[in-house]
Amino acid sequence: MKLVIFPAVEAERLAKIVAAAGPMAVVNAGDEAEAAREIGDADAFFGRVTPALLRQAQRLRWIQAPTASMEHYLFPELVEHPAVLTGMRGLFSDCIADHVLGYMLVFARNLHVYIRQQIEARWEPVGGEAARPGFAIGAGACTAIDRAHRQLAGATLGIVGLGSIGREIARRGAALGMRVIAVDPMQSAAPEGVTALWPPDRLPDLLAESDYVVIAAPHTPDTAGLFRGEQFRRMKRTAYLINIGRGAIVNLHDLCDALAAGEIAGAALDVFETEPLPAEHPLWRFENVIITPHVAGQAPQIAGRHLGVLVENIRRFRAGEPLVNVVDKKRWF
Repeated sequence: MKLVIFPAVEAERLAKIVAAAGPMAVVNAGDEAEAAREIGDADAFFGRVTPALLRQAQRLRWIQAPTASMEHYLFPELVEHPAVLTGMRGLFSDCIADHVLGYMLVFARNLHVYIRQQIEARWEPVGGEAARPGFAIGAGACTAIDRAHRQLAGATLGIVGLGSIGREIARRGAALGMRVIAVDPMQSAAPEGVTALWPPDRLPDLLAESDYVVIAAPHTPDTAGLFRGEQFRRMKRTAYLINIGRGAIVNLHDLCDALAAGEIAGAALDVFETEPLPAEHPLWRFENVIITPHVAGQAPQIAGRHLGVLVENIRRFRAGEPLVNVVDKKRWF
């Protein structure tokens, strides 16, 4: 048997792959021309397969993608090819859930406002004036300030997509005392901590009830452009949108319109229709928006997990066992 890798991986990673492959030959292709020469009699491939490479393959049975998302990896010939495709989903769930929790805490406690004010050395509580030294604030006087600062406990967290990332977000939300609801096309049984799990046609209900709407769905033909003006208008005016799924799910023009009209309280996004987000894009100018540059899935542990999935699948492929993270190529996940 033979495994072709393209693009080539570094020496340390290659040594671990070769050790896992055992008697299976491993070719670490330095360029696409070498990959094209070697893929003809290859049984397995790891890396970026192209239509040209796939046409050269005569006996390819397994392709391991280096990515979790499939929208930019798949192409028609690959969808129809009999080779099993596996991906890297499930590696990022905990760190992405941490990122989402950070967004929610920032909005709940107005930290996005206070960080800006700190730069200006400005002491000004959101919702009202602060007490001067030596003066007590009565219960009535601080009501506006109280209402401007929220707790996550008791709030409703709505999750769109209850895969591995969505479930981890739900677990954190439930641990903080949030009511968690979700929609998902595949899941039928609500995991512990999820109060209600609905099919996708109940999305309007989720939007109407949620204080924080988190998109944790993949980009598929069904989710592209899912969030537009209608969806924002169904949300509470006090609710926040969070997108750590895929940029193509949220129409940014409609989102900017909703923010300008006050139809939602704010948004936090790590993924965008166009990346990098252009400097002239109006989204940068909203003070109630948090923008991070597609880093929610970044953590020191990810590289080791990534290699671990590849090595485990090499072992399984050699042994004739079912592979992990098999992709439904027609559904893109």
